[in-house]
Amino acid sequence: MKKTAVVCVVLAGLLAGAALLSLCVGSANLSLGQLFAAFGDESLPAHTIFLQIRLPRVLLAMLVGAALSGAGALVQGVFKNPMADPYILGVSSGAALGAAIGMVFFESSALLPPIAFLGGFGAVSLVWFLSRKGGTVSLLLAGTAVSAFLSAAVSSLMLVDRDKLERVYLWTMGSLSSATWEKFFSCLPFVLVGLSLSLFFCKDLNAMLLGDEQAQSLGVDAPKVRLIVTLLSTLVAAAAVSVSGVIGFVGLMVPHGVRFLVGPSHERLVPVSALAGSLVLLVVDTLARTLLAPSEIPIGVLTALLGAPFFLVLLRRSLKEGGVA
Repeated sequence: MKKTAVVCVVLAGLLAGAALLSLCVGSANLSLGQLFAAFGDESLPAHTIFLQIRLPRVLLAMLVGAALSGAGALVQGVFKNPMADPYILGVSSGAALGAAIGMVFFESSALLPPIAFLGGFGAVSLVWFLSRKGGTVSLLLAGTAVSAFLSAAVSSLMLVDRDKLERVYLWTMGSLSSATWEKFFSCLPFVLVGLSLSLFFCKDLNAMLLGDEQAQSLGVDAPKVRLIVTLLSTLVAAAAVSVSGVIGFVGLMVPHGVRFLVGPSHERLVPVSALAGSLVLLVVDTLARTLLAPSEIPIGVLTALLGAPFFLVLLRRSLKEGGVA
């Protein structure tokens, strides 16, 4: 428990430092003095940069990172599979299709999270159905096939409304460049409620790691817990996708790193993963908007560059250990 507390304190300190740095750097660099002065003086040009552009983006990056990483830890527990994450299981692609439908056919941005949730839940349900009698390879193949189909559907939607083609295309690559207070507050309740409720099922997930029969003997209704946690993780991931686009591999990488630090218990793994995910995505987003400034790299591109090799290493290790069926 002491180790977990130390890890949380260190992560929180790094997150605070990364947030300050991210608020200061950009196409117009601000000193800490300018930053604090801008907070209370609306007449300063830095006031708009700080309060309307950078602060909502920093907070949204932290929220989306927490959502994807927390959902990744939950999904890995539900499927008892270290290769699982919202992106690989098709949750992100399903949510992307739902959000794309919302963007093309509806004007209200408030509809995006619920439509994205329906798309994400439908996708993960289909992947689970297709791979339920298999192991790691079956899960990966089903997730890849479903994701490819849903991505094709999103591409088809872009042709339906060419006026929104560029917006949808950039959004499918993952970006926080259009971060606003409205997006932050529309996503916040879904992430908070989903992750908070999931904490009540962490002990059950720990028991389910021993197998459904063993969990049943401990009084855990495994099918019911699996359904509820899948719903909650999909809600969290879909809410993130609806405001940031498709950002892959964060939910895969972060829980693995956190598991190494605090162990496999979901009571520690889920909240610490959320905290670490906030830090990771904030750092990656800061790099995305500063490496080639004034141009910006889609954040989904950077996470893919980092995550794809990590995924291949995990897959190779899983195959070596005979984790297939």
